[in-house]
Amino acid sequence: MKPITKSAKLANVLYDIRGPIMDAAKQMEEEGQHLIKLNLGNLAVFGFDAPEEIQQDMIRNLPTSAGYSDSKGIFAARKAVMHETQKQGIKGVTLDDVYLGNGASELIAMATNALLDDGDELLLPAPDYPLWTASTSLSGGTPVHYRCDEENGWMPNLDDIRARITPKTKGIVVINPNNPTGALYSDALLVSIVEIAREHGLVILADEVYDKVLYDGARHTALASLSTDVLTLTFNSLSKSYRSCGYRAGWLVVSGPKMKAQDYIEGLNMLANMKLCSNVPGQWAIQTALGGYQSINDLTGEGGRLRRQRDLAYELITAIPGVSCVKPCAALYMFPKLDPKVYPIKDDRQFFLELLKETKVMLVQGTGFNWAAPDHFRIVFLPHEEDLREAIARIARFLENYRKNNR
Repeated sequence: MKPITKSAKLANVLYDIRGPIMDAAKQMEEEGQHLIKLNLGNLAVFGFDAPEEIQQDMIRNLPTSAGYSDSKGIFAARKAVMHETQKQGIKGVTLDDVYLGNGASELIAMATNALLDDGDELLLPAPDYPLWTASTSLSGGTPVHYRCDEENGWMPNLDDIRARITPKTKGIVVINPNNPTGALYSDALLVSIVEIAREHGLVILADEVYDKVLYDGARHTALASLSTDVLTLTFNSLSKSYRSCGYRAGWLVVSGPKMKAQDYIEGLNMLANMKLCSNVPGQWAIQTALGGYQSINDLTGEGGRLRRQRDLAYELITAIPGVSCVKPCAALYMFPKLDPKVYPIKDDRQFFLELLKETKVMLVQGTGFNWAAPDHFRIVFLPHEEDLREAIARIARFLENYRKNNR
């Protein structure tokens, strides 16, 4: 029998958040080694429980959840999402404009599949959440990364965005709040991105999964609220703000000039029908989550656990010689920089694999987020403070040894 190879469509797919370092970590755990994981934003494993009212609503509705729902999702959940868009100032959203999916991830793949032909280009941030780049490639499109400026708080560089637009560009992805940097974009910047999309006839794909995970009194503006004449797809979910990653409950909202996008919307409907429906028990959690007490504010506000851990991780990581970091305003991550003069790393995947083996701390290298230079890494500040202190102390010792050996 001849060798069976993977599809050529996977040639440009990268998802190192669950890549080779994760494979090595699994082997170490099977050998009985205890690891501290600073690589995944999976809140449940760090003791962040889903709100009890969400759990109870799913339990109460479980007896009626065995059948398929409407392919776009159950009425109550979609209506709750529609009302949420109204609170955000997004105009003209009807029930038909709301699609529920197995997390935002499934809907991202659905949206790119419906939008892109072979060779079409999609503008994506660098660094990015790698699912976006992977979905673009799997959809036959070409991912084109625009630069976010670390020296400007990781804000997208508008000139770089403009310079990368070609006749093949179909849309622009905006991840705000941002994963992996924790940046939150200003209204002025968002308005400028809308103007660029308007000028060039681009679809905006707005990933706003962390829109409620905000620190220091920060305020998030829904990108779709800034225009009615630019087709905007907004993605969100219960995973982060409601600590419900495993419930796989996400939504996609289409807004803007929908009459001019009827053919594209027909494609979205076709793909929604093909998947039959998303996880029905998870859908029942959406109405309760959006309409209930927003306990995320207790975690991110003054004295809240997420706020404390963000501050601690930032303090400890920036105390390491040759390590700098923009303090995150939102989300669950920070994206520190290793000074290339102090840490002349050539292969950051290998570097962080060695760090894992020596320290038993899991991190994801910056190139795993489509950042070109091997000089960054993402840290998740979800573990308890004691574990964070221990993990970053181990990282500091590893980096100290590296500096001694590379003088």
